[in-house]
Amino acid sequence: MTTPEIASETADVLSQVLESVRLRGAVYFSVTASAPWVAEAPPANQLARHIMPGAEHVIEYHAVVSGTCYASLIDRPAIALHAGDIVLFPQGDAHVMSSAPGMRGPRDLPHRRRAQHERLPINVDFTHADAHDATRLICGFLACDASPFNPLLTALPEILHMPRGEQGHAMLDHLIAAALAESSAPRAGGDAVLARMSELMFVEVVRRHLADLEPTRMGWLAGLREPIVGRAIAALHARPAHDWSLEALAREVGASRSSLAERFTAYVGVPPMQYLTQWRMQLAARLLTEGATLAVIASQVGYGSEAAFSRAFKKVVGIAPAGWRAARERIRS
Repeated sequence: MTTPEIASETADVLSQVLESVRLRGAVYFSVTASAPWVAEAPPANQLARHIMPGAEHVIEYHAVVSGTCYASLIDRPAIALHAGDIVLFPQGDAHVMSSAPGMRGPRDLPHRRRAQHERLPINVDFTHADAHDATRLICGFLACDASPFNPLLTALPEILHMPRGEQGHAMLDHLIAAALAESSAPRAGGDAVLARMSELMFVEVVRRHLADLEPTRMGWLAGLREPIVGRAIAALHARPAHDWSLEALAREVGASRSSLAERFTAYVGVPPMQYLTQWRMQLAARLLTEGATLAVIASQVGYGSEAAFSRAFKKVVGIAPAGWRAARERIRS
């Protein structure tokens, strides 16, 4: 069931979040397989150091170019995939891709370890000598920050399946075709092109998922489309350093304090001012990784002094800003 798109004033919130959590594509595989075949992926936290060193969280996706296959979380019912379908595992759970449902195999790390040594795309062949009808997949990985606050990641399901027949799938068809063409005839700059395509594919899947949410669904994504909650989120994201209060935010969105607080908490899971604090800390964390001074960060996220910002950051994140920056530098090195 498709419901109306989000209001224009909330349309840029998703972009702001994706930028803040540093969504970035990198590794990309071109897979050809003939039955019987199975590839079992370990959890993303085990993959990250092999696929994208320094990444805090890794999302894996698979797009079916031709043929059919099945996707499932470990010991969960399998989903049948057909040409043009895309499946994502936003939470980084271990999962299985196979030619038939219910199959299990060894955790497929050797192919993924090749990502550290080979140029993109990395070709993986699971075909047999007497194979006839092969399935072809394009598989990729995206990295993003999961902490201190990634509202999108927490709002996405464990597995996200986007069938080709869904309304509005044309953009995804174009992206799959373009990725296939780029991987079939690698050219200069191909790594960057494939990485950007991975990012675009992820964003488009999320947008289609948002458009297809049932009206009764709750959560951060659904909140973007709720008139009062969506306007409140947009206002907080547009002016995170503003001296917001619940009363001021209620006036901004044309609602009573009680109605705003009730609706916002029901959809997002936390009250508006707590959400604002979490979002400020995410913005601050990004600025810390970019080398900004504490004085600049405090000003940009709404604190009157370095000391006030440092206290707030440590209270929410559990570590002082300097410690956070040092930890991130160690991960990247």
